[in-house]
Amino acid sequence: MSRIEVLKTYKLYIGGQFPRTESGRYYTLMNAKKEMIANVSLSSRKDFRNAEVAARSAFSGWSGKTHFNRGQILYRVAEMLEGRKEQFVNELVQQGLTKKQAETEVQQSVDRWVYYAGWCDKYQQMFSTVNPVSSSHFNFSVPEPMGVVSIVAPEKSSLLGLVSVIAPVIAGGNVCVVLASEKMPLCSITLGEVLATSDLPGGVVNILTGTSEELHSHFSSHMDVNALIYCRNKKEEIKTIGENASLNVKRVFYWDKDWTKPDSQNPYLIQDLQEIKTTWHPVENIGTSGSKY
Repeated sequence: MSRIEVLKTYKLYIGGQFPRTESGRYYTLMNAKKEMIANVSLSSRKDFRNAEVAARSAFSGWSGKTHFNRGQILYRVAEMLEGRKEQFVNELVQQGLTKKQAETEVQQSVDRWVYYAGWCDKYQQMFSTVNPVSSSHFNFSVPEPMGVVSIVAPEKSSLLGLVSVIAPVIAGGNVCVVLASEKMPLCSITLGEVLATSDLPGGVVNILTGTSEELHSHFSSHMDVNALIYCRNKKEEIKTIGENASLNVKRVFYWDKDWTKPDSQNPYLIQDLQEIKTTWHPVENIGTSGSKY
């Protein structure tokens, strides 16, 4: 007896939960053979605003964790991803990759989480400085997280590209709202399931699906977003993003890379999303007898 296949509906990942899109809209994802493989949410401006509020609420708790603890949590994400690698391989194959390509991408994604987990408690020593000054002060410059980062993730690298932009952002204590690949979105919400079952607090990473054509202006114009990372190459969107970002002087980064290359992972991607705080501290003069004067 024939039956109608029940396709999975991929929802959103906001604040550690999996809500349905506020708009009620979905699109059907097709494979290379024009077969339906899933229903995917079309996020709206309201979904983005909800995700931004969740991210901002999580910022103080996440940035306040010790760097070592953040490294432990990122390593836990790698462990959870390793345990579900077959599911990710299957989703990548459904979206057009060969099994060998899919296995390589999943392995690289696990390794990328481990790489940035290792940098969590080291980048501050690398990028901090003690500055020479002429007065009797100590002068220190140290990196601090910027806040909420909106990300338009790579279109053609649905898992590795997604991990490669999220990991350095949260390794540095920031929180983020991410728009996943429109044509290859399956791994994005599955990654949300991995994050939800790891030790990562809800709201640190929020993942939306939909079109950059509709959402890029909201990602760049929201006044409580501190920085934006754009990983695609649409000229009209780049122009709009630059104009909107100037409204509250948010920083914009264009990370259009080949994420399979070794140089696509480095601590300078963590540094990009840091603000440098400089502190002055007076030097107490000590006399020969040990008394202060």
